[in-house]
Amino acid sequence: MTPPTYETLCRATRGELEQTMRAGAPPALADLAGWEFRGYNTNPVAELIRVRKFKKGFEGDPGQHELMGYNVRMRQNGLLAPWVPVLRRGEPIREFPYVVRATPAGDRFANALLLDYGLPGALPLPPTWLRDYLVQVTPENRDLLLGVA
Repeated sequence: MTPPTYETLCRATRGELEQTMRAGAPPALADLAGWEFRGYNTNPVAELIRVRKFKKGFEGDPGQHELMGYNVRMRQNGLLAPWVPVLRRGEPIREFPYVVRATPAGDRFANALLLDYGLPGALPLPPTWLRDYLVQVTPENRDLLLGVA
């Protein structure tokens, strides 16, 4: 079987993405810290609210067992076009901070890392409404991640 790629994941069905999420493993915090990862939201609603393309950034000391994260707003220019950040005063717009930590046992995706947006004032929604889960798709590719909200 051919390992998944960014493009095959972007074109996968919901069922295929669910299987991939369940088969994945939590990425090591040390592999995330200091990096920004490009993302593509496959939910059709994402196109309507202009968040289909995005970046997720990760900061902090992995030895503390959690990281801080943020989203970078991107120009919505198609699946294969370059990721171009939306700028404000010449800087990429960072928004919607989150904490990255292990997912509690018994949670929806206990095999994933939890991206918890429940920071005070981080979002206009109640913080319990938005949790993302993140897995490394295959052991040999630390750069291919899959998330679900």
